[in-house]
Amino acid sequence: MWRQPKAVWAVAFASVVAFMGIGLVDPILKPIADNLNASPSQVSLLFTSYMAVMGVAMLITGVVSSRIGPKRTLLLGLVVIIAGAGLAGMSETVMQIVGWRALWGLGNALFIATALATIVNSAKGSVAQAIILYEAALGLGIAVGPLVGGVLGSISWRGPFFGVSALMAFALVITAFLLPATPRAERATTLADPFRALRHRGLLGVSITALLYNFGFFTLLAFTPFPLDMSAHQIGLIFFGWGLALAFTSVVVAPRLQHRFGTVRTLVVNLLAMTATLAVMAVATESKPILATCVVVAGLFIGVNNTLITETVMKAAPVERGVASAAYSFLRFSGAAVAPWLAGLLGEQVSVHLPYWVGAGAVLAGAVVLFATRAHLSHIDDDLAIEDELDELTDEATAVTMGSES
Repeated sequence: MWRQPKAVWAVAFASVVAFMGIGLVDPILKPIADNLNASPSQVSLLFTSYMAVMGVAMLITGVVSSRIGPKRTLLLGLVVIIAGAGLAGMSETVMQIVGWRALWGLGNALFIATALATIVNSAKGSVAQAIILYEAALGLGIAVGPLVGGVLGSISWRGPFFGVSALMAFALVITAFLLPATPRAERATTLADPFRALRHRGLLGVSITALLYNFGFFTLLAFTPFPLDMSAHQIGLIFFGWGLALAFTSVVVAPRLQHRFGTVRTLVVNLLAMTATLAVMAVATESKPILATCVVVAGLFIGVNNTLITETVMKAAPVERGVASAAYSFLRFSGAAVAPWLAGLLGEQVSVHLPYWVGAGAVLAGAVVLFATRAHLSHIDDDLAIEDELDELTDEATAVTMGSES
């Protein structure tokens, strides 16, 4: 799995930096609120604008990529991220940051959806192995993001924004030189294609599950820094632990659980475990040690869910991978967009416990939806068995070739 073309590693590195943007602002939410006299619900709009634009823009990624080619789409996304992150760091008000985060979200949409399809199409080995590689980049980026945000944020809340802009400029150069020119798709996709794809009940079910699951995920991510009430560096370290847990289970644990228990069964159990974790956070919101521990523990379940849901989406319906990714991403980022704003509002005006209860309810509903649509996803594990056999044959052939060459 790890012997891949340079182009795959170039896109994977850029993906690490792109995913850093998700957790990078987490440690600086409270410093931004304190320095710019903003409320938690106002600051949480940094997530909402980013995710909302990303979700809607996912619908056009396939249209753009099929017309100008994956490489140009990736580079365009990187340029937009560089501009959005840099301008956010130069802002003087919360609403200015919110606006530039929206631009950042547009760039991320162009990059992330295309990156997933590029890695899956270009990587050696099965779809499952390519997705694990992609999720490894996601996990590493999410893990490093809060740490970098905490370190730079302890100097200035502007630091993380400028840091991402600089890293993305580096990723832009690497991608431009290492990724070969990619041809346009044989058939140009349309805006209607992702909605047509959702007619397949398996893809619709797993996409709705992702929407509800991401509601709980981003409630935890965006709201927890406020009841923790710690320094940017401390919060960065806590979420770094969360990211490491996520990265470990997404790459190491998820495939093993999938092979032993099956995809849908593993996902349902993990969603129930995530529900229980959010419920504990709802009960013990005033306890910082419990809250911090639950954040790290949640990373274990999120890592498994991310890998298996992404793989399921790629196989759930007989449609192009880019179209499936766009449809799924549109729905899942809708949940990610609403959750931070609603959590901040409920925490301010009703109760500090309520955001976690709402998040737990959403994730539980996701488990119910997935269980209800399991009949339309039964072929996932059959495909996995076939891919495993092909991977074994490929590995044997590679070993024989290397032996004869030596």
